[in-house]
Amino acid sequence: MVPDRSDPLVADLLERCEFPREGHHHVGVSGGPDSLALLALAVASDAEVTAHHVDHGLRPGSDREAALVRTVARRWGAAFEAHSVQVEDGPDLEARCRDARMAALPPGWLTGHTADDQAETVLLRLLRGTGPSGLAAMDRRTHPLLGLRRSETEALCAHLEVEPFEDPTNRDPRFTRNRVRHEVIPLLCEVAGRDVVPLLARTAKLAREQSEVVEHLAEDLDATDAAAVRSRATPVAAAALRRWWRTETDGLPPPDEAAMGRMLEVARGTRRGCDVSRHWRLVRTAGRLRLEHRPPRPAGDGPAAADDRADTR
Repeated sequence: MVPDRSDPLVADLLERCEFPREGHHHVGVSGGPDSLALLALAVASDAEVTAHHVDHGLRPGSDREAALVRTVARRWGAAFEAHSVQVEDGPDLEARCRDARMAALPPGWLTGHTADDQAETVLLRLLRGTGPSGLAAMDRRTHPLLGLRRSETEALCAHLEVEPFEDPTNRDPRFTRNRVRHEVIPLLCEVAGRDVVPLLARTAKLAREQSEVVEHLAEDLDATDAAAVRSRATPVAAAALRRWWRTETDGLPPPDEAAMGRMLEVARGTRRGCDVSRHWRLVRTAGRLRLEHRPPRPAGDGPAAADDRADTR
């Protein structure tokens, strides 16, 4: 069955999605129910659609997932592109897979994350000590299904007679998100006596609205001017530094709270420079801030990092 807005179920779900109004929709499709529902609803929105599948090379037989996505995309009238990346198993696997996908896919690609994923993201960020901007979680501009529940994407796949691929890693307790999904959220629902997913998703929505106000106030702030940065309220200064960071690092994930605190100290003159993350360093010279990428050096090769003691320049 081809998804079409004349279908009452498709029309109802599509009404609650927020796809970009114009342009070609590039959608990431793993073959799971959420991403297949994303593909279906993107096709039903009458836009041109390309389904992108990324093989991370982590499991034998992953070519079958790409074949499923290719078959469904062609059946529904969407283009298809396959991407292969190499990610070694080990620590921070989820983050490294995410970074590999971001590098492989076109800018502005859409994901099939739902309200359930949004709730999980809020909890994960709380566990990391995030601030208001972190609580804003995922942005609807690239996550059009945040108004839907995971059960609804599964129901849509069944309705369209397509059988999703079940990723075994979604049950792997090594991944913190899986433990939040399968252990923490059910316990919170039991303790609260109600479904907490809408509450957490609402928290993300309110935090995003407040963050957008702060971002607006930071728009005209030159983040390389230390005096200008320290003249603004901390939330506005931090927003300007995050925006500058994204530009200078080609969209790397923003600094965490501790790293942002160090960056603000450099701007305020209490230290000359600091390590931020991913081998990037912030330094201040003659009142100007700059970010420098410093790949790790072999042990004993060259001098240590610059002195971070305070000065008044």
